[in-house]
Amino acid sequence: MKETLERYKIFRVLASIYRIKAVRLLIPLAVIGFVYWEGKRELSQISIGRTFGELRRLPASSVAEIFLFALFSVAVMSLYDFMIRRHFRLKVGFWSTFRYAWIANTFNNIIGFAGLTGAGLRTILYKRSGISPVLMASAVVFLSPVVVTGLSVLSWGIIFGLFNVDGLLQEHGWLVFAVWGMALYLPLFVLMQRSSLFAKWFNRGEGRTPWTTVGVSLSASLLEWACAGITFWMIAGSVLHDVSFRDVIGMYSVAAIAGILSMAPGGIGAFDLMVLLGLEQMGFPSGRSMAVLVLFRLFYYIVPWLIGLILSAFELGSAAKRAGENATPEFPLNIWQRLWRWPGQFRFLSDLGAWALGKLVFVSGLALLLSAAMPGLLYRLKLTEELLSMPIMRISHLLTVVIGFMLIILSRGISLRIRRAYVWTGVLLLAGAISTFTKAFDFEEAIFLLIIGLALWMSRSRFYRKGAVVDYRSYVLWYALSAVIAFAYYWIGSHVHHGWLRHLPTADRIHWMFGPKPYAMTACIGLAGAWLLLTMLMLLRPNRNIATGAGPEELEKLRLFLRDTKGNMLTHMLFAGDKSFFWAQDGQVLLPYAKSRDKLVVLGDPIGPMKLVPDAIAEFQQYADEYAMSVVFYQATPEFLPVYHEHGYRFFKLGEEALVPLENFTLSGKKAADLRSVRNRFDREGYVFEVVHPPFADPLFEELRTVSDQWIKGRREKGFSLGWFDKTYLEQAPIAVLRDDQGMILAFASLAPGYDGGRTMSIDLMRHRSGTPNGTMDVLFIRLLEWCKAQGYKVFNLGNAPLSSVGESKSALREEKLAALVFQYGGHWYGFKGLRRYKEKFSPEWEPRFLAYPAWVSLPALTVDLVRLVSRRVRQGGKR
Repeated sequence: MKETLERYKIFRVLASIYRIKAVRLLIPLAVIGFVYWEGKRELSQISIGRTFGELRRLPASSVAEIFLFALFSVAVMSLYDFMIRRHFRLKVGFWSTFRYAWIANTFNNIIGFAGLTGAGLRTILYKRSGISPVLMASAVVFLSPVVVTGLSVLSWGIIFGLFNVDGLLQEHGWLVFAVWGMALYLPLFVLMQRSSLFAKWFNRGEGRTPWTTVGVSLSASLLEWACAGITFWMIAGSVLHDVSFRDVIGMYSVAAIAGILSMAPGGIGAFDLMVLLGLEQMGFPSGRSMAVLVLFRLFYYIVPWLIGLILSAFELGSAAKRAGENATPEFPLNIWQRLWRWPGQFRFLSDLGAWALGKLVFVSGLALLLSAAMPGLLYRLKLTEELLSMPIMRISHLLTVVIGFMLIILSRGISLRIRRAYVWTGVLLLAGAISTFTKAFDFEEAIFLLIIGLALWMSRSRFYRKGAVVDYRSYVLWYALSAVIAFAYYWIGSHVHHGWLRHLPTADRIHWMFGPKPYAMTACIGLAGAWLLLTMLMLLRPNRNIATGAGPEELEKLRLFLRDTKGNMLTHMLFAGDKSFFWAQDGQVLLPYAKSRDKLVVLGDPIGPMKLVPDAIAEFQQYADEYAMSVVFYQATPEFLPVYHEHGYRFFKLGEEALVPLENFTLSGKKAADLRSVRNRFDREGYVFEVVHPPFADPLFEELRTVSDQWIKGRREKGFSLGWFDKTYLEQAPIAVLRDDQGMILAFASLAPGYDGGRTMSIDLMRHRSGTPNGTMDVLFIRLLEWCKAQGYKVFNLGNAPLSSVGESKSALREEKLAALVFQYGGHWYGFKGLRRYKEKFSPEWEPRFLAYPAWVSLPALTVDLVRLVSRRVRQGGKR
C-alpha cells in the first residue's frame, strides 16, 4: 500500500506538468469529435465532385468581387492595431501597423490557440519597431476582450428579431443559451472597461477607459464581424442565388458563436456544421452548401493567410533586424497566458520568416496536386490541345504531380533553412510553373509558384545550414504523410470525375487525363518520386558524421592540450573515445560532446582559459545551428553558470558531487569509528590494498574482467559521463585493487585524474565480486583516500549523488519537485537516498551539478534524450 501511495504521488506531479498541454489539445479535439458525431447525416450527403462543380460554375466577375471584398474584410481587422496604437501611444508607422496587423490576424485566424498566436506575433513584430514587450503585453491584454464585442452586438440583433434564425434555434435549443451568453457579454464588457479594477490590471493604471475608447472598440469589432458576415452573404448569394440577407447574417452569427465556443482554430468543425444545418433548413442541397463553406474558408482564411505568409517571410527575414529576436521577453503573465504556456511559443514565432517560407512551399506542392486533380477550364484545355500536342499535356500533367510531391517533402528543409533544400526548391518551383502552364494554361498557379520562388530568392541569404537532424521516426511520419496525400489526390480526382466531368459534353476528350486509372497511375508515380527523394535525404544527409567519436589523432591532440591547460573532474572520460571534440578559439578551448537526436550534449564545462569560454560557446552554438541542433551542457558547475546564463540558458539541478577534502580526512575520533573498525578488521584478516599502474599484464586484466563481469551480471554498461570496462580506456590511469589473503582480487576501482596539476583525483569504475564480505568497498575507499592524501592530492571526488537536494524549496520548479519525489520514493528503482547516505560516511563537501539547456528546449524531451545517450550500447573501442 505504501509503495502504491508513493507511485501515486509521483504520478500526480507528472500529471500536473502535462495537464495543461493535454487540456488545450483535448478540448478542441473533443468538440470537433462531437461536431462530427452530430453532423454525420449532413456530412454523408456531401459530394466532393458536385461541390467542385459548383465552384467551377461561378462567374469570374463574382469571384473577383468576393475576393476583393474578402481582402477588405480582413484589412478591417487592422482597426484593432490602430486603436491600441493610439490608446498606448505607440510610435509605429501607418504602413508598419497595417502589416503587423495583417500578419497577426491572419495567422490567428488559421492557428488560433484562443488568440495567443496573434498576441505572440504582435509582441515580436512591434518589438522590431522598438516597442517593449512589457508595453505590448499591456496592449494585447487590453485588446483581448474587445474582439468578440461586435459578435455580441449581432447577438442582440438576433434576440430582437433583426436577423431570422428561428428555425435553427427551435431545432437546436442549446443555441439559445449560446446566443444569450454572447449577448450578455456586451454589458459585461462595458462595465469591465469602466471599472477601476480593469484600469488597475489592464489599462496601465491610467484610470478608467474613456467612453470614446469604448465606443471605438465596439465600432471596430462590429465592423469586423459585419464585414465578415457580408463576405459570407456575398458568397452564399453567388452560389445559392436566392438567399435573404437577414437569414444569412443571422445564421452566420450563430455559427460564429458556436465556432468561438469550440475553441478550435477558425471555429473549424462547429462553425461549418452550423452553416450546413442552417442552409439545409433554407432548402439548399448539401453540395452547394459545402461550396459556400469552401469558398468562405478559401477567401476569408486561406488566401489572406498566404498573403500573410509572404509578408511575414519578408518582414522577419531581414538578417539585420534579427538580433535579439530569439530572446524570450520577460514580463508578468496572466493566468490565460500561463494556461497556454505562453510565451513558450516565441521560439517558433521568432523564426516565423523561415517557417512561413516552408509553409508557402508546402502549399505550393498542394496547389500543384490540386491543380492536377481538377481539370482546367474547358476552353483552356481546348486551346492547350490546339497549341501543344497531347503527349506534352500528358507529360506536363505527370510532372505537375511529381513536382507537387517533391515540394511538399522539401518544405521541411525550407523551414529549417537548409541550403540544398533552397536550391532544389527553386528549381522545382520554376519547373512546376512551366508544367502547370503547359498542362492546361493554369496561369494562376504558375504566377503563384513564381511569386513563391521570388520570395525564396530574395531570402536566399537566410539558407545557410548544411543539414538538419531528422530521426527515423520523423522520416516514417513523412512517408506516411506523403502516402495520405497521394490517396487524397486520387480520391479528390476520381470524385471530381464521377461527380462532374462525366456529365459534361466534352468529357470523352479529357477522360484520358482525368479518369480514375490515370489518377491512380500519377498518384503512384508521384508517391514513388517523393519516397525516392526522402530516401536520398535520409542516406545522404551531411550531419550523419557530426558526432563520430574521437580517434587516435584527436586523443593524442587532447594529451598535448592537457599539458598546458587545466582540465576538470570529467576530463578523463574524454579518453573513452565516445565523445567528439570541438576545438574553438583557434584550438585554445575544447568542448567535448556527443549527439542525441537534435542536441549536442557537452560533457561538463568547456576546457580552456575562462576569458575565451564565452566566445567559444557562441562559436559552438553557431556550428550546431548550421545543422539545426541545440547545445546542452551536462553536469555544469556553479562557476560557469553566469556564462551560460548570458547565452540564454536555463538550469536544472542534476544532483550534487561528493568532494572529500583530503587534508581533513582522518579515521581518528568518534565520528570515524565505524570506518576505523572496518579497516582494522580487514587488516587482521590479511586483505591487501594496491594501486597498479599501466600497462597492465594480461593475467591481471583478465582477473579484473572476471570481477567486472560478476558485478555487471549481464547488464548493459552505461557511458558518456561514466567510464566502462575497456582495456584501451582503463590503461589511461592507475587502478586500485583490494586482494584477499590468497592474493585474489575482490574489488577494484579505476582512477580518473583531474588534469589540474595533481590537485584532484576522482573515482571512475567501481566493481566487486559476488559474495564479498561486508565492508569491502568501504575498505577500498578508505585505503584509496589515504593513498591519494599521501600522493599529495587535495581533493578526492567520490562521484555524483543524482537528484540530491533537488526541489526542496517550496518555490522550486514543478520538474524539480518531481525530481525530489523521485529521490525520496525512487528507491524501488534506484537507490538515490542510499547512495547519498553511503557517501556521507566519508564526510564530503557537496557541490551542485546542473543541466544547462536553451530556453526553447523541452525539459521532459531533453531528459529522455539524455537517458538514451547515457544508455547507448558500448562497443569495443569506445564506439557507441
